[in-house]
Amino acid sequence: MAGENIREIVRERYGAAARAVTQGKVASCCGGGPAVDGKTDPITRDLYSTEQSNAVPVEALAASLGCGNPTALAELKAGEVVLDLGSGGGIDVLLSAKRVGPTGKAYGLDMTDEMLALARENQRKAGATNVEFLRGTIENIPLPGNSVDVIISNCVINLSADKDAVLREAFRVLKPGGRFAVSDIVLRRPLPEALQRDMALWTGCVAGALVEADYRAKLEAAGFGEVNVEPTRIYSAGDAAGLPGARESTGASCCGGGGRPDAAASAETADAVMSAFVRARKPAGAA
Repeated sequence: MAGENIREIVRERYGAAARAVTQGKVASCCGGGPAVDGKTDPITRDLYSTEQSNAVPVEALAASLGCGNPTALAELKAGEVVLDLGSGGGIDVLLSAKRVGPTGKAYGLDMTDEMLALARENQRKAGATNVEFLRGTIENIPLPGNSVDVIISNCVINLSADKDAVLREAFRVLKPGGRFAVSDIVLRRPLPEALQRDMALWTGCVAGALVEADYRAKLEAAGFGEVNVEPTRIYSAGDAAGLPGARESTGASCCGGGGRPDAAASAETADAVMSAFVRARKPAGAA
């Protein structure tokens, strides 16, 4: 599938998720969404503490479509400038803004008009004055070079068809010594091509995910050092069967339709897919 086609599909599905939140529903994409059989979806469950959830508008939490909590792991400091790639409804931007304080700034970048509108409304409700939401793509970041201390992202880079461009742009906008600290879906081992095609029908997250070694190699090729990939959740075959799109969902789903994966597919994915915290640093002497 061509990169532009993938982008348009992602844009439409995230737009549908934003519209669902404005209608009082819970968004769903690559995890998240309504509980099934008393359990929440495996990727997005329990990512934010009660304190964090209470610190943002309810719509920001409802629009959370991530696979981790980069704001809890990125060690943000007062006065820093933070950029969230694919900021959605703005939850990680608003939490980052609190961490960096009034002397810092938190940018959110998103390509979906509905998500940007929702995020700006959440910013208004939160009274956040050190926040700015930008329209654009993560492959072409609308900020000058050497302008950001920390880049975060939450289950978005895996959706890009050109991850090399994303990582080059992340390197460009980071200040020398700046930190790359993202949550993402990562493969622990390659999956059969036929199975990846199947998965594309029921979860764009896994279909677009990089194998860990490839993620490391791409970061290093972009110029990053101190690369580290830390698993935060490893998904079982049972988790795979519970992902949205593997069943009928009552919320807005970004991951497309498709039937429940069969037992062989679920077994093939067992322990192969993980949420991970991916860290890297732009060398201090880099331009």
